[in-house]
Amino acid sequence: MTSIGIYGSNGRMGRAIATIAEGEGATVAGGVDAGGDPFPLAQTADVLVDFSTPAALESHLAAAVAARTPIVIGTTGLMPTHHALIEQAADDIAVLQTGNTSLGITLLNILVREAAARLGADWDIEIAEMHHRHKVDAPSGTALLLGEAAAAGRGTRLAEVRVDSRAGLVGARSEGTIGFASLRGGSVVGDHQVIFAGEGERIEIGHRGEDRTIFARGALKAALWLAGRAPGRYAMAEVLGL
Repeated sequence: MTSIGIYGSNGRMGRAIATIAEGEGATVAGGVDAGGDPFPLAQTADVLVDFSTPAALESHLAAAVAARTPIVIGTTGLMPTHHALIEQAADDIAVLQTGNTSLGITLLNILVREAAARLGADWDIEIAEMHHRHKVDAPSGTALLLGEAAAAGRGTRLAEVRVDSRAGLVGARSEGTIGFASLRGGSVVGDHQVIFAGEGERIEIGHRGEDRTIFARGALKAALWLAGRAPGRYAMAEVLGL
C-alpha cells in the first residue's frame, strides 16, 4: 500500500487522516508537528500531506523537493509568497494544493464557475461561510477557492473584484464584485453558500460539511492519485477527472 507522511499529524485533519488511512488503501509512514524535522519523513513516505501552518510550508516543501516526494497541501491561510513557493516546487515534484479536499466542494467549485460564466455581471455574487470557533483565518480557504472559481467564470481575477467586509456607510454595491461574509461559532465543521442574486430572483448553491472525515477521505484520495505523478501543479478537479 501507498505510505502517507503527515505534516501536522496532531491537528484535527492529521488525526482524521491517520484514523481512516488503512481503510482507504494507505499506510501512515509517520507524522511531524511543530519543531520536528520534516526531512526524514519525506525520505520514507511515498507521498506527503500537509495540514499544518503557513509558517511551516517552506520547510515542508524543501523537504519534499529534496526527497522528490509528491505532496498534497491542504493548509489554509496561504499568502502569495506561499503560492510562489508552491509553483517553484512544482518544477521538481508533483504538488496538489487546495483550500478544501472535500469531493463535494470540488464539484461545487465546478458548478460555481459554470454558473458565473453563464450569468451576466448584473447578477451579484456573495459567498457566506461558517466554521467552528477555533478557526483562525477568514475568509476560509474554501470560500476563497469558490470566489476564484466565480471570478474565473467571469474571466477576471478574484483580487480585482474581492470585497471582504462591509461596515459603516460604504455606499452601494459595485457591479461585478464578489463579496465574502465569515461567521465563527460552536463546532461547525464547514458551511459554504454561494449566492447569485439577480433582479427578482436568486440562485443559491451550497455545501455543508457534517463530519471532518469527508476532508480526510478526500485528502487520501488525492494523495493516492498524486503518488507517482510527474512534476507539476495539480488540482482536486483532476483527481475526480473533471
